[in-house]
Amino acid sequence: MRIARGLTLSELASRVGISRQMLSKIENAQTSASLATVDALARGLEVPVTSLFRAADHETQSVFSKSGQAPETVRRGSNLGHRYQLLGQLTRRHGLFEPLLVTLTDESQPFPLFQHMGSEFVYVLEGVMDYQHQESVFRMEAGDSLLFDGEGLHGPARIIEAPIRFLSVFVTRERPQGSPGDPAEGFPH
Repeated sequence: MRIARGLTLSELASRVGISRQMLSKIENAQTSASLATVDALARGLEVPVTSLFRAADHETQSVFSKSGQAPETVRRGSNLGHRYQLLGQLTRRHGLFEPLLVTLTDESQPFPLFQHMGSEFVYVLEGVMDYQHQESVFRMEAGDSLLFDGEGLHGPARIIEAPIRFLSVFVTRERPQGSPGDPAEGFPH
């Protein structure tokens, strides 16, 4: 918060009435601050005291995928020549965020449309395809994106120019039944 507000250690320490060294130790979790100091820090940063504790009550997650090294995962279209690479997965108490890199080739076969809880975002990196959502069909090529409600029938309807590589990002507030990697009926792609 200090850096986001463009304040140096010395400037904030002066506002709060503590030493620069003490502020550095607090920021780096090398010492605990008294309640009076926490209150002074909040006033110095011009934020509510509670904002200093927002991330302290739960673990946060991060997932790093090295280029070309994302693991392949099995989905309903896998047996039809579709390649799915899981770029990460964040599960929270009340939801799931899952990005996939999907590759379709000339050998890929047509597959049924999908339907699932939550929302999905599709961004085409390479190739051209017709992508269907409900009754609408969108001609998608590199740089095009589509955001939609996953409960509507959707999926690639026709390969125009292969290979097609697209990013499919699935987000739901409720965690689907079964584990996130299951190729279960109704689970996204």
